[in-house]
Amino acid sequence: MKLIIAIIKPFKLEEVKEALAEIGIEGMTVTEVKGFGRQKGHTEIYRGSEYTVDFLPKVKIEIAVSDEVAGKTVDAIVKAAKTGKIGDGKVFVLSIEDAIRIRTDERGESAV
Repeated sequence: MKLIIAIIKPFKLEEVKEALAEIGIEGMTVTEVKGFGRQKGHTEIYRGSEYTVDFLPKVKIEIAVSDEVAGKTVDAIVKAAKTGKIGDGKVFVLSIEDAIRIRTDERGESAV
């Protein structure tokens, strides 16, 4: 099993959700987050004063999937989230040692 974590631009969330639904991904966790990478934020002018916005709004998506669909899931996220501009985000793929569905005590892939 794999845990896929994607950090994307907020306005791309709906497109990513639709792309994942098309390949049969049923569940995900979405969190509004703030952060920065190589872009290091940007400067804005407010009431005549310039200031730096370090932490930019992003959306973090977490999806647990079987090993067989992990590659297809990552491809769908990247294709839907890409704008070609700086700050498009990142996708991380981690191994899951175990998963337990609390309601039924199912373990492993059946719990996902």
